Amino acid sequence: MAKSKIVVQEREYVINLRREILKVPRYKRTPKAIKGVKIFIAKHMRIPDRDLSKVKLDKYLNEELWFRGIQNPPTRIKVKVKRDGENVLVSLAELPTKLKFKKEREEKAKLKSDKIKKEKKVEAVEEKKEEKSESDVKEEKEKEVAVAEAREKQAEMQAKEQKHMGKIKPAKTERIQRKALQK
Repeated sequence: MAKSKIVVQEREYVINLRREILKVPRYKRTPKAIKGVKIFIAKHMRIPDRDLSKVKLDKYLNEELWFRGIQNPPTRIKVKVKRDGENVLVSLAELPTKLKFKKEREEKAKLKSDKIKKEKKVEAVEEKKEEKSESDVKEEKEKEVAVAEAREKQAEMQAKEQKHMGKIKPAKTERIQRKALQK
């Protein structure tokens, strides 16, 4: 029987960080906790070669780990893991109330900025239409002037041709070549 690879899309883990953070001095504990989370996820999600660069931590998870400073990170944390192709995204399973409010505020600000951008685009399009109407009038005037100039030039050319046609020059007689050159 052939082994089939089953790709798990989403999982939840409770990661015990106490063992990891007690191995290092106090001033290095939170960075070690972050590395510990990445190592744990790389191991349990079966990432090839346990490549930590393929494990991405969510912004709010990072904030939660750093909330109490560099010397005192949480000893346990509950995370939700999503696999996206080769990369793995790690986020908090349950956001604390403070982070929920912060996330909502950021989403509102983002929606507001998107709305403002759309309004600016609409205004720019309207301005272009107005400019086009003004520029269209200018272009029409320029075209009319150019057409009038072209007609004048054409009339001058026709007048020159008629002037030259009135003076018909007599046809040239053939020159007689010497016999030495005819051979």
